[in-house]
Amino acid sequence: MNMNKYETVYIINSELGEESIQAIIEKFKDMIESAGQLEAIEEWGNKRLSYPVKDKNDGYYVLVHYSAPPEFPRELERVFKITDGILKFLTVRRDD
Repeated sequence: MNMNKYETVYIINSELGEESIQAIIEKFKDMIESAGQLEAIEEWGNKRLSYPVKDKNDGYYVLVHYSAPPEFPRELERVFKITDGILKFLTVRRDD
């Protein structure tokens, strides 16, 4: 199977509380593991946003490194868009 390496950073609304934040992280971790291979998850924690996003000034940052089929990032981003509590996300393909 053709797998590419990706890096996704996403920001969760920090007002959700620790349990909800961990549930969202777990949801996306499971989704990545079911489609590809999870390499690392780095929780950067609460950080001030450069500019307000959806009227929020802070967010909980999570960085994920993984390998997945080329069509997977589109599906991942579709689920980010419909998940309450996700403020922003960005996926890039790594060439390493």
